[in-house]
Amino acid sequence: MSPDLITRLLDQGIEDRVFPGAVWGVGDAGGLTAFGSRGVLDPDEPDVPMAADTIFDMASLTKVLVVWTAVGRLWERGLLALDDRLDAHLPEVAGRPLAPVTVRQLLGHIAGMPHHAGFRANYGTDPAAIVAGVLAADLHCPPGTVVKYTDRASFILGILAERLSGESLSAQSRRWVWDALGMKETWFGPVPEVLRARCAPTEFDEDSGIRRKGLVHDFSTRLFDGACGISGVFSTLGDLGVFLRHLLRPDDGAGFGSAWIGESLQVHTGELEPARGLFWFPAPDTEIADDVWMHLGFTGTGMWVSPKRQRWAVLLSNRVVFGREKPPIKAVRDRFRAIVFD
Repeated sequence: MSPDLITRLLDQGIEDRVFPGAVWGVGDAGGLTAFGSRGVLDPDEPDVPMAADTIFDMASLTKVLVVWTAVGRLWERGLLALDDRLDAHLPEVAGRPLAPVTVRQLLGHIAGMPHHAGFRANYGTDPAAIVAGVLAADLHCPPGTVVKYTDRASFILGILAERLSGESLSAQSRRWVWDALGMKETWFGPVPEVLRARCAPTEFDEDSGIRRKGLVHDFSTRLFDGACGISGVFSTLGDLGVFLRHLLRPDDGAGFGSAWIGESLQVHTGELEPARGLFWFPAPDTEIADDVWMHLGFTGTGMWVSPKRQRWAVLLSNRVVFGREKPPIKAVRDRFRAIVFD
């Protein structure tokens, strides 16, 4: 693994305006082994560099940091089975299209739901109406037939985790995972005002007339006061390293252990393509046997882990600061993964 290659890769991404700056780290079961930062926090403030302790809007990494861990804790305690139907736990879906959908299908993104949340367009802005609308919604295809990434899967699983645990996602994540692992700079937003200067800004929000900084980027999540199963978590390279280290050396200190990790980091979509684990995706252009798994966030966040190689990696950026019409970040992510794991 060459830090120089990563530096050159990120410098090219900055030059191409894929992102204004980025933070990266690589580690093993013992912790962080190499890290660095390039570029600036905000292109409008070129004198403020990206730093190792920059706080990022994790976007869809919330799905793993919160929902995946919550479901894993319930599964390991025997309170939930992967092939449980939703109507076994959520009475309001009885007789609805979602009734036969299973926990495994939601985690594998084969539940037959649309990709986008579409909350405001479909259900308005009242949280209760949104929950009722999502749980009553039609499917777009039969469950178990098509792999389609969807925010709705994590939203529904978040509701399920709260019902079965009797705790909010924020409370159970804090108590059973973040505090247990010592992740002291991981929160649902908004980020405390005293720490806002360390936050990487995201996209300019026309509704509020501000560039969001320490405030969740995703509109659907903002309808739930910045905390739901879709997104909303803010964190740092250091805390993600603590989390990923646990995946390589799990113990009894957190709400998910080796059984859940092993169950999740294998294919659950059968012959369907693209292959998926449980909220974890096999890295592209790698064999499943290579055992490199990843999850990505829309704002420019990403993390990878390989139990086989005993290595993890994190690449964090705020690519959305340039808006949505810009060079894609996929090529940078794929090259970063190859440098770290090949």
